[in-house]
Amino acid sequence: MTIYSYDMLRTFQVVAQNLSMTRAALQLNQSKGSVSYQIKTLEQQLGFALFERANARLHLTSEGRRLLQVSQVSLDQIDQEIEGLRYKEPAPLTIALQTYFLTRWLSPRLMRFTAVHPEIGLRFVPLNFIGEMESIDADISICWAKEGLIDAPHERLFACPACPTGNSYIADKVRKEGLDNVILSTPLLLDSSESTGWQDWFDLAGLDFSQSQKGLSIADSNSRVQAVIDGQGIALWDLLVSPEVSSGRLHYLSDIWLDNYGYYVQAKKSNLESKAVGLFLNWLRDESMDAN
Repeated sequence: MTIYSYDMLRTFQVVAQNLSMTRAALQLNQSKGSVSYQIKTLEQQLGFALFERANARLHLTSEGRRLLQVSQVSLDQIDQEIEGLRYKEPAPLTIALQTYFLTRWLSPRLMRFTAVHPEIGLRFVPLNFIGEMESIDADISICWAKEGLIDAPHERLFACPACPTGNSYIADKVRKEGLDNVILSTPLLLDSSESTGWQDWFDLAGLDFSQSQKGLSIADSNSRVQAVIDGQGIALWDLLVSPEVSSGRLHYLSDIWLDNYGYYVQAKKSNLESKAVGLFLNWLRDESMDAN
């Protein structure tokens, strides 16, 4: 059985997320030639193309999209297990969450927690879909959802409504053709609720979700933001993309918002006795009081 290079698969992930050899090389601190060579070698080993070029830009092939989706989950799980084997007691507090929420909301606030509790180590692992909250090996899980979608005991941190969001080209089409026409003919990107969020929005808008054009399922939430900016479809985004909206890279396309959605936190029952879990949950509650 062929064992493909872990490093090349990680390089593929970075290129796929940036859709640029140059940006990927900068992020990886490698030369563009090295990154290009790794992708070419990986494609030769796999026996199929991962990218195609159109108008001097990189685009994932259908095979590339499928490999990206499975590699994001599988390689992150490998990293998680390796880190778990390396750590000695006391183990760090493991928090599973969407990369989008980590970079846009949690990370800017974390210094306040670590300053007060320097003795508590933190480890973050990606959580892409609501259904993973029960199965993922983490002390605490955080995900965008609505009441009823999470089976185990949980609590809402704060409300964070969302609405259809697109790039400038899509926004121009909406102004000319109307949102109803555009949203039925444009690929829809699934979110952490998979199709539930879109079904709820279509119900509010009085549209038939079954008539919509199904689009990409991009597991990593930060990659999904970039996909919308690149024009790969329309996604449901909340106020955490306001920097892109302010810059004009993204546009809210509707005045119909999913008001009953927000960010929910769940701690596994077996971990509720942990002092570190209790301290972090209390800190989250305090921070979420002025979340918006």
